[in-house]
Amino acid sequence: MKKSLGLGLSLILVLVLVLTGCGDKKTNNSSQSPSASNSSEASSPEANASEPNALIGKRIALVMRFNTGTFSAQYVDGVKKQVEKFGGELTVLSSDNDLSKMAANLDSAVTQKFDGILLDHGDPNALASGVSNALAAGIAVVAFDSSLNDVEGVTNIAQNDQLLAQFTLDKLAEEAGGKGNIVKVWVAGFAPMESRQISYDAFLKKYTDIKQIAAFGDASNPQLDTQAKMEAVLKQYPNKGDITAVWAAWDEFAKGAANAIQQAGRDEIKVYGIDLSDEDLKLIQDPANPWVASAAVDPTSIGTVQVRYLYQKLSGAKTETVVQLEPVFVHRDMLPTDKVITTDELSQYVEGWGKSELGNTDYLQALEAEVAK
Repeated sequence: MKKSLGLGLSLILVLVLVLTGCGDKKTNNSSQSPSASNSSEASSPEANASEPNALIGKRIALVMRFNTGTFSAQYVDGVKKQVEKFGGELTVLSSDNDLSKMAANLDSAVTQKFDGILLDHGDPNALASGVSNALAAGIAVVAFDSSLNDVEGVTNIAQNDQLLAQFTLDKLAEEAGGKGNIVKVWVAGFAPMESRQISYDAFLKKYTDIKQIAAFGDASNPQLDTQAKMEAVLKQYPNKGDITAVWAAWDEFAKGAANAIQQAGRDEIKVYGIDLSDEDLKLIQDPANPWVASAAVDPTSIGTVQVRYLYQKLSGAKTETVVQLEPVFVHRDMLPTDKVITTDELSQYVEGWGKSELGNTDYLQALEAEVAK
């Protein structure tokens, strides 16, 4: 009896050990099971957007510091059309050139849980905290001309602003013969303006016979304010030859200065600007207008490229911290005299202008094709 009992206990013990071993083996394999692997992939952005149609229907917020002038209008049009091509829905939040309002609009976009946020002409001091909140909430952020390079996770779209200024200033110096009196229209507090000022400072050091006799600029009502202040400067310097040229660091400034000069009949003064829209191009083509040249990146393509990088982020792709768009120089002498053209036709006359493929990928092209169906 005792022998039978001992044998029975031994068999039970062996059975327990075998079952325990089987249980351990099953547990150890569970971490490598197909279901666990698929769950891990499904939680990653790449897996969530493995099919292009996974990105259709995304809600995108464009938070702008200001929405003034035709350049901004064409930029917004580029953003809107590209979001539509990707099957998204765009909401534009403009801030009336008020950084506090822009920060509030950014916070609102985070609270409303937009899928992606585009920023236009922001400022790191005002927006860094809100951008960090957006990223923490899993919202993709791509900024244009906002200097948010130090905020990890943001892609910054920027024009080569120093080159924009250099192009126009070098042409001004050439056509002025390296001497003369100039007026600068510029405003502080904007990342692109601060970059353009670097080239302006270098310009004055290089051309010591070119003197700045007046400087002003206000972004609140840029065209009308510039026109009024330029009129006052013209009265202060009433004689032909007193002023050689005006350098305007924004197309809205250039339009205001050109209006004042043209109305005063001071056709000896030339205007050199930055940025270019259809309206701007029409003025430059007009031989009676003082505005003779500008340097720019196609505003529509800026919006297009910015949206592409946002959707790259939404697909889980790793994107650069800074994407720089190279400008071109446009002078009246490069344009036809027998007809008025638009920026859509400008590439026929100015090399490098026009649509950009920057940021476009096979994945995004597939998404466009899916939406187009």
